[in-house]
Amino acid sequence: VQLQASGGGLVQAGGSLRLSCAASGRTFGSYVMGWFRQAPGKEREFVAGLRWSEGNTAYADSIQDRFTISRDNAKNTMYLQMNSLKPEDTAVYYCGAANVRGLVSESERDYNYWGQGTLVTVSS
Repeated sequence: VQLQASGGGLVQAGGSLRLSCAASGRTFGSYVMGWFRQAPGKEREFVAGLRWSEGNTAYADSIQDRFTISRDNAKNTMYLQMNSLKPEDTAVYYCGAANVRGLVSESERDYNYWGQGTLVTVSS
């Protein structure tokens, strides 16, 4: 199983980026897929997640209404559209996959697979 995250870069505050997470090696129909981020000197934190089959989503309070998570079944790819970016959004963003039932998990301990991370830098 491989998760390949991409799309990070340098953007000015107020700008937008779209991250992608391409999944391969299995189908993720029963999985929860999520985005986490880790800023320098801080712990990894949940950003957004979705249950692949139903499309149910969950977001961290800090990014509500600015970020949108989605997936493309045909491409087996998950996206994170990030708008109105702020300097505090600067972090390495990771995508993960969790084989869990029920609600979208916000705990990184539930995630079985991880991508390599993509750096997002927001300048003020």
